[in-house]
Amino acid sequence: MTVAMAWIWTAMVTAAIGWGIWNGQGAAVGAAALEGAAAGIRLAASLAGALCLWSGVMEVLQRSGLGRGLARLLSPVLRRLFPRAARDPEAAACLSANVTANLLGLGNAATPAGIAAARRMRTLAGSDGADDELCRLVVLNTASIQLIPTTVAAARAAAGSTAPFDILVPVWLTSICSVAAGLGAAWLLARLWGRR
Repeated sequence: MTVAMAWIWTAMVTAAIGWGIWNGQGAAVGAAALEGAAAGIRLAASLAGALCLWSGVMEVLQRSGLGRGLARLLSPVLRRLFPRAARDPEAAACLSANVTANLLGLGNAATPAGIAAARRMRTLAGSDGADDELCRLVVLNTASIQLIPTTVAAARAAAGSTAPFDILVPVWLTSICSVAAGLGAAWLLARLWGRR
């Protein structure tokens, strides 16, 4: 998959440069490439600040014991979604850290906890494949409910928005809908696949 994406990306860049040169706009293409690279660095720096802040908040939650309290708060939901994994303390801790980071809108910070949870869940399942619980974890991690869309707000602030958090209600609605649709599809496919 990665190799295919690399080829697609290379083909798109080559086509854009070739088209620019063909139309006599080579200098404009070069200037746009340099401006885009500079804008990318500025955006990455602004997102890094927000990511560091909220990753620090996550670390404080874990070290202060609030992470365990949040895990207990989330345990009824996690037990219904991940019955086997929720009974294992290590998997439950990783799952709650992953869900917490996603609730704070920290997709990148949620990834290590999600990977740790997936590894533990695979060990508990005793197989090399992805069972239903692992598929649900991937769905929840991909289409997560975000109470505080930190990354999006940081990107909006970097783009000059004076009210980067005025998107809260639409983000809440769309993330709830995406999680419901994803979990519904996972449930339906698990039932259909289980019958074969």
